[in-house]
Amino acid sequence: MSRIADEIRPFFEPGSIAVVGASTNPAKPGYNVFLNLAENKRKGLLKAELYPVNPRAKEVLGFKCCPSLKDVPGPVELVVIVVPAKFVPDVMREAARKEARAAIVITSGFSEVGNYELEEEVIKIGRDAGIRILGPNCVGIFDPYTGVDTVFLPLKKALEAGEEMISAPKPPKGRISMITQSGAFGVASLDYMAGHGMGVSRFVSLGNKCDLDETDFLEFLKEDERTDVVLLYVEDIRNGRRFMEVARATARSKPVVVLKAGWSSAGARAVRSHTGAVAGSDEIYDAAFRQCGVLRARTMEEFFSMGKALSMQPTARGPRVAIITNAGGPGVMTVDACEAKGLVVPELSEATRTRLEELVREGKLPPFASIGNPIDLTVSVTDEMFKLATEVIMEDPGVDGLIVLGLHHPPGLKGDYIEAIAELARRSDKPVVACDIGGADMADYVRKKFDEKGIPAFESPEGAAAAMWALYAYGRYLEKVKQAP
Repeated sequence: MSRIADEIRPFFEPGSIAVVGASTNPAKPGYNVFLNLAENKRKGLLKAELYPVNPRAKEVLGFKCCPSLKDVPGPVELVVIVVPAKFVPDVMREAARKEARAAIVITSGFSEVGNYELEEEVIKIGRDAGIRILGPNCVGIFDPYTGVDTVFLPLKKALEAGEEMISAPKPPKGRISMITQSGAFGVASLDYMAGHGMGVSRFVSLGNKCDLDETDFLEFLKEDERTDVVLLYVEDIRNGRRFMEVARATARSKPVVVLKAGWSSAGARAVRSHTGAVAGSDEIYDAAFRQCGVLRARTMEEFFSMGKALSMQPTARGPRVAIITNAGGPGVMTVDACEAKGLVVPELSEATRTRLEELVREGKLPPFASIGNPIDLTVSVTDEMFKLATEVIMEDPGVDGLIVLGLHHPPGLKGDYIEAIAELARRSDKPVVACDIGGADMADYVRKKFDEKGIPAFESPEGAAAAMWALYAYGRYLEKVKQAP
């Protein structure tokens, strides 16, 4: 295990946790943070010993409360701090005497509001004691495997009066890890991923990055066997050279997708007021990301579409994409979206066109099907027709990837084609992504069925195109690495 992995592991897999500022008041963050951990402890998911610390409470959620860290009966490996900023240095000193290894400072009110001296004091205490610090001004850690969960938003309150406030559902176990500089965006991301069936391995909110930063956690995730894809939201990167070294080493074995905010002049001003960070030149970031194999997303939809596809499908050998649809207009939109991303939507080979035309003559494809690219099977399509067309396309050597755009409204399309396409994809080394436009229950059902079968599904042609581009771009990078001396 590397040094940084040894130092970061206590954040995700601690032997004991003390929450300083654990509260009995449901309106306070200290209550919500401790509630998450207490629920996971009762379920048996959290194996760590758990201690609430508050001098004004005898117990919190059924756990005996300690007046201070020094009163905790056993060792404390991870300290979660949810007290006002002015008290944080004192808590850090107690943590040092307790020989804690890690501290998550949820509290805000430090450098992001100009309180640099207080933040420097916290940094010095941690450095002298060998305590690694996450934050301040962050929402901390979420790990569905170990039960460490300090993410206290969003919350929902039971409609019936008197019921306990509980955490909103979070994503299930998965293979995507996320590092975010913005706690609010991180919380929204967990909500988005939960609603879109995207599983999470590890989640970390960096906050002000007074000690540990994105590069430290990226180096940890590089060696993490539970992580296949890393999603990274940043507003600034302070040590660019080290980041590039670590990102390049990580990208050789697993994809890294970055959403860099603050690229506009107004955005850069907003970044300074948000975390006190300096956004830097966007052209420099762009060039650096390209050099080290990091895939850059420009929008939130691209960010999650790329991460989802990379976690579920193989990379593409080239940029040539075929599109099968039952809807002419959305098919054209998908062509435009692909070409806008730098993908190619080529003419199909003569052998492929001939085979498809034979299927039309045999009555196995609709008589008015458009045998081009996109292949429009029209409103008369059936599940079997989708399967037959997909089978032919997957055998075309001039196609590197397939986008299946099956709108759910025609009466002949029942949903059986999903399993058939997933089976064809499993037999091939070409990536397949799906799209079904719509927000009603049937469209949601179709997308979820595709996801369950290992085919990433999206709500828009643009999302599907971004996903396919990521599979091509990362495959191209790996090929360059392979060929490089």
